[in-house]
Amino acid sequence: MPASDFTHVRAWVFDLDNTLYPPAARLFDQIEVRMTAYVMEALGVDRARADHLRRQYWLDHGTTLAGLMREHDVDPGPYLTDVHDISLDHLDPDPTLAARIRALPGRRIVYTNGCAPYAERVLAARGLSRLFDAVYGVEHADFHPKPDHGAFDRVFARDGLDPRIGAMFEDEPRNLAVPHAMGMKTVHVADAPVEGAHIHHHTDDLSTFLAGLAG
Repeated sequence: MPASDFTHVRAWVFDLDNTLYPPAARLFDQIEVRMTAYVMEALGVDRARADHLRRQYWLDHGTTLAGLMREHDVDPGPYLTDVHDISLDHLDPDPTLAARIRALPGRRIVYTNGCAPYAERVLAARGLSRLFDAVYGVEHADFHPKPDHGAFDRVFARDGLDPRIGAMFEDEPRNLAVPHAMGMKTVHVADAPVEGAHIHHHTDDLSTFLAGLAG
């Protein structure tokens, strides 16, 4: 991994779920259960139908919430509070990752399709609080989710971030297409690599990857 690819980077953007904690924590399993239950209650459908819609809206709209808002005018506030009310007891602090994020030169931000209060809880459980200059949730993009171009435009404009000196770390490959098009370095963080011209680098160990940026 050529550290020289990142010598110009002064804005480091990290996704949250399955990026700043290992997928083995399976937090999203809890969230998906709560999303399905919310869809059942909001739309008056059975579990099988709600589970199908949860997945279909994610495919069609970027997130389940976006589909519920666009097709059923669901209020995002109560939804976000409810689905992120999960246990974080099995998350452990990662002081090595914290040190390597702290060492990055420039501005460090978190940008998630979840909500910012949930992100702050996860960061605290991982020992990553106070490392980031800003934490942005879907609410900061007016509830437009990644991978929508407009979502990135809103968040980056709010932050004053210049994508040309930025790098994006993300577990979901489709969420790297727009950052790539905007001129950012893109890093896919997942157990298995995915082919794509919009992915510059892949890693299954974020901490080790960041250590390599020191050259």
